[in-house]
Amino acid sequence: MASFTERMAPVLVLWMAVCLSGTWAVDKGNFKTCDQSAFCKRQRALKPGESPYRALLETMELTNTRLTLQLINDNNKVRLLLELYRLQGNITRVKINELKPLKPRYEVPDVLIREPPTEPLSLLSQDENGVVLSLGAESQRVIVSARPFRLDIMEGREVLMSLNSRGLLAFEHLRMRKDTFSYKVTSTVASVWDNIKRVFTSQADPEAEKKEEADPANQAEAAKEEEEKVEDGMWEETFKSHSDSKPNGPSAVSLDFSLPGVEHVYGIPEHADTLRLKTTDNGDPYRLYNLDVFQYELYNPMALYGAVPVMLAHNAQRTTGIFWLNAAETWVDISSNTAGKTVFGKMLDYVQGSSETPQTDVRWISESGIIDVFIMLGPTPKDVFSQYASLTGTQSFPPLTSLGYHQCRWNYNDQEDVQSVDAGFDEHDIPYDFIWLDIEHTDGKRYFTWDPHKFATPKEMLQGLMDKKRKMVAIVDPHIKVDSNYKIHNEIRSRGFYIKNKDGGDYEGWCWPGSAGYPDFTRADMRAWWASMFAYDQYEGSMENLYTWNDMNEPSVFNGPEVTMHKDAMHGAWEHRDVHNTYGFYVQMATAEGLIQRSGGVERPFVLTRAFFAGSQRYGAVWTGDNAAEWDHLKISIPMCLSLGLVGISFCGADVGGFFKSPSTELLVRWYQTGAYQPFFRAHAHLDTPRREPWLFGPENTALIREAVRQRYTLMPYWYQQFYQAHRTGQPVMRPLWVEYPQDPATFALDDEFLIGRDLLVHPVTEEGARGVTAYLPGKDEVWFDVHTFQKHNGAQNLYIPVTMSSIPVFQRGGSIITRKLRVRRSSSCMEHDPYTLYVALNPQRKAEGELYIDDGHTFNYEKKEFIHRRLSFANNILSSVNLAPDAQFTTRSWIERIVILGASKPSKVTLKAADGQESQIEFDFDASMSVLTLRKPGMNSGADWTVMLQ
Repeated sequence: MASFTERMAPVLVLWMAVCLSGTWAVDKGNFKTCDQSAFCKRQRALKPGESPYRALLETMELTNTRLTLQLINDNNKVRLLLELYRLQGNITRVKINELKPLKPRYEVPDVLIREPPTEPLSLLSQDENGVVLSLGAESQRVIVSARPFRLDIMEGREVLMSLNSRGLLAFEHLRMRKDTFSYKVTSTVASVWDNIKRVFTSQADPEAEKKEEADPANQAEAAKEEEEKVEDGMWEETFKSHSDSKPNGPSAVSLDFSLPGVEHVYGIPEHADTLRLKTTDNGDPYRLYNLDVFQYELYNPMALYGAVPVMLAHNAQRTTGIFWLNAAETWVDISSNTAGKTVFGKMLDYVQGSSETPQTDVRWISESGIIDVFIMLGPTPKDVFSQYASLTGTQSFPPLTSLGYHQCRWNYNDQEDVQSVDAGFDEHDIPYDFIWLDIEHTDGKRYFTWDPHKFATPKEMLQGLMDKKRKMVAIVDPHIKVDSNYKIHNEIRSRGFYIKNKDGGDYEGWCWPGSAGYPDFTRADMRAWWASMFAYDQYEGSMENLYTWNDMNEPSVFNGPEVTMHKDAMHGAWEHRDVHNTYGFYVQMATAEGLIQRSGGVERPFVLTRAFFAGSQRYGAVWTGDNAAEWDHLKISIPMCLSLGLVGISFCGADVGGFFKSPSTELLVRWYQTGAYQPFFRAHAHLDTPRREPWLFGPENTALIREAVRQRYTLMPYWYQQFYQAHRTGQPVMRPLWVEYPQDPATFALDDEFLIGRDLLVHPVTEEGARGVTAYLPGKDEVWFDVHTFQKHNGAQNLYIPVTMSSIPVFQRGGSIITRKLRVRRSSSCMEHDPYTLYVALNPQRKAEGELYIDDGHTFNYEKKEFIHRRLSFANNILSSVNLAPDAQFTTRSWIERIVILGASKPSKVTLKAADGQESQIEFDFDASMSVLTLRKPGMNSGADWTVMLQ
């Protein structure tokens, strides 16, 4: 019989979960404000314009690849080392560290895909006030001012960005605690020795004293003599009942950036807020600190599950980016000189000839580590995406099936339940690709296991899905049940792979299994071991159609401070405070590697993660966490995923229907219609909510949901092609309108509509009881076609669209060619060899172009040039398919069964010219009322060269 503690563990965990979730609303008291975070409060108290830092120009060294320069804090004489690099691709890197720290400070490893290649820097001029360096291209240069220290990046006469222009650079140097015994002994001995030394040296050399003061080796002594104010929270901090011992003392870093001419900044996910970031003058800064937040509040800067410290700034002339590479808790303040001005106020400025240039000021504050910042100078949005991708990599190329529909809840009860839900999709003719199992599928929350009663024969269950060309995802969380009869726990403990507490023992906290240990995923050997656990002979019951979901990897610790790990826990030599925001990144990295290894390196993995950091795009998908069945949560899913796409993470989605609470049927239908046009498409629900499979709300709603899901499946070729492009180039799949229309201010703050790639514009219905929506169609000389009715609309207008419950307003850009598969089957794998339909939407110049990408959909063979990539173009009444990758080899059974040309004129005949020169006539229909020409069964292979001529 199980021990009392073992039997009580689930009860206690459930009680804690209920306490944390309250009445299904976030308890803000569980999470710190800036005022409750000692380092944030300390740094925010600094006043602008009083910078103590000065550049010591005589210490400057310039090599072909970098500039180094010492900075001194005139208040405490501590010296810093500035390193400046010009990187390939119009990026400038600035690093600031202590010149001689008491011990090494943490520098984030593994996030950059390589050491970024440099380009030569050259000195243009120098005097006692500063230095001017050339950044090469287009008269770009960096001006380093000495007193106070400041960096300005210029192009011609225009300042693109300034660093420390407000004087808020702060670097808390590591020091010994003054009230400790060891400090008192050391300082007494040192001071006696200093006095002896001074007596002898000053007699021999009167200048020696001056030299000694100038010697950087003596800066620690100088700092020691400068009595610094010890504030609360510098050496120990308490939040609620939790104490943070802070053995290294204060170690925060901070730097301000000024962006002249900029009124719109974006990024720094994850926050449940608008796409355009707000100013923070009258509230808390945006917080980046991965946390398990139950049913988060909307429209505020609180931290959520992931943190990507990347911000984009945009105006009609230029886009730039700031990547702050620091994994510690970080706060970002934003202020603007135009914030709060009404439209009338701005007009008044214009009429009165006000000369004030709009400017946004941003300040980054991190608890520990160093300053390591990459300034991406664009100038276009696409350039910034490429620049960031060159640093942290691109979105992983997902298996095609993972772009289909995913059915999930906490929890499907047993194998019979799984079988029944699977059959329900067939019975109601709704396609799906993945069914998911949450934590209850395991044997007592022991991951890599199955409940012996409810999931007694997992391979049988998986084989049943495989027979229908479907797949499963099972959850594997990173908290490991402390149980001596559990193989995974025993292995991790015996290898010493657990994170340690401050006293050197294994760190333990409470999570779903009760008492749990947390593997140290920052260790490469731990990650390698974890990856090996996904091998088919290790993960019993697993098969090749079983994939993985990493949840709770912030990490979530139910009885920890802010529901996460104590900051003074230890990862080898480093504190958890140094690495916190990368923990989830490492968990997903190790899991993805495990799925690749189990197939011998052949198959692409699919891993969903809740916590993430810069670079997480390389390992799979993310979702927006524990949302709620409320209309505002449906709305916020759009800016949340757009923000993630801007910082490299394209594979994003939100729980369709909302995780907490129960949606009305109207909300559920609208959420399916929205989710069908977002990159990751999964329905999910809480344990305590009523079942909500798509057929449980009456035949009318089943039909509406079926239609939304089917629209997703017809567009799978286009989605797959967008992910291929994202993988190759770093461009986001789901993108704000301003990315494609960077000079149109009307697009800059839009976040209720979006583009998929360049060519599809989606304006989901997200208002309860909506009778119509107003969509902005961009592009002054462009046209857009309603994909459902083929109605043509001019660009650069706000278009009112009447809607019914079946409406999903989607438009195809004139000038584009989009591929679809119209034969929807029960899963995407069943559609592999099906034929394509081409939708050719002509622009006012009667031209259009697009692409078609095909590979096997699941292996890494595309890296060996096993794919088809073709350019489709229409001009001068000729539609052609040309090979974009002549050196690639792949064959397909798919053919072109239909071509629909929107905005066409009626031809007298249509001729197909095949690759071998043979010509044949094609049958066609023409709808004169809509100017739509349909070519029926042209019949050519999708991978072949061909030309269609309209005469």
